[in-house]
Amino acid sequence: MLTVFGTVALDTTRTPFRTEIRILGGAATFASISSSMFAQTSIVGVVGSDMPADHIKALMSKHIDTKGVVTVQGGKTFHYDSTFDYNLSNRTANKTELGVVAGFDPVIPEEYVKSDYVYLANNDPRQNIKILKRFQKPKLVVCDTIEFWINGSRDDVVKMINMADGVVINDHEARLLCKEVNFAKCAQKIMSWGSKFVIIKKGEHGAILFTNDNQVFPAAAFFLDEIVDPTGAGDSFAGGFLGHVARRNKFDFATMKEAVIYGNVMGSFAVEDFGVKRLLSITKDDVEERYRKYRNLVQF
Repeated sequence: MLTVFGTVALDTTRTPFRTEIRILGGAATFASISSSMFAQTSIVGVVGSDMPADHIKALMSKHIDTKGVVTVQGGKTFHYDSTFDYNLSNRTANKTELGVVAGFDPVIPEEYVKSDYVYLANNDPRQNIKILKRFQKPKLVVCDTIEFWINGSRDDVVKMINMADGVVINDHEARLLCKEVNFAKCAQKIMSWGSKFVIIKKGEHGAILFTNDNQVFPAAAFFLDEIVDPTGAGDSFAGGFLGHVARRNKFDFATMKEAVIYGNVMGSFAVEDFGVKRLLSITKDDVEERYRKYRNLVQF
């Protein structure tokens, strides 16, 4: 089993072309839907009573185990309000309302304790550290973080990385966390804190995998004619990456390279509509077809 822990959110996303208010989002939501295309997935998180029941049903429609999602009656669900500029690459955070996430004491159902694969999404690193101790010897733990936590809880982010096997992080946040410009130096610093590998996501420019035995794999993003909403692309990447690793049940370099490509594929689906709408509409056949198209694009 693969277990995802992080935010299940209501997002408000504003682009120059359209605005969507309080739609289903959150790091754990994107990652779990993505990973469910490859492996049995469970999700752990907390929501308020303002979370529409249909949103949880949407997760269940992808056969995601939602017993780990706690509802706090009278509480407010994590809300992230952001605006993208015309090129849909620069994003401004207008408002981050932690709601029930603040002070959440994470618990996991007994069925999740023996999960082989764990993804700690960009959640409060102190909560990630706490919940990780409740799993019994997972084979692989991957974590992520965002600017909000790097600025406010950097020491805890480093502690979390020390407990993880791998880190998936975007280019801006890697530079912010490491105080380095060069991505190779960022990866080396992150791995010096205990991680065995680092994937630096570069948005429309793909991703780079670095390992602690000096192997590097740069992968271009899947080419798209149109991008609608980049929200959740990175978390969808992480879900696709870890989902494929879990499906293969091994994490040698060859498998990890395949997983990076599947991560790019899942990220490309995520950006084709607002929120998780596109991810909810695709099938496993759609994923494999796009993976084949990707391989054809990069062969020469």
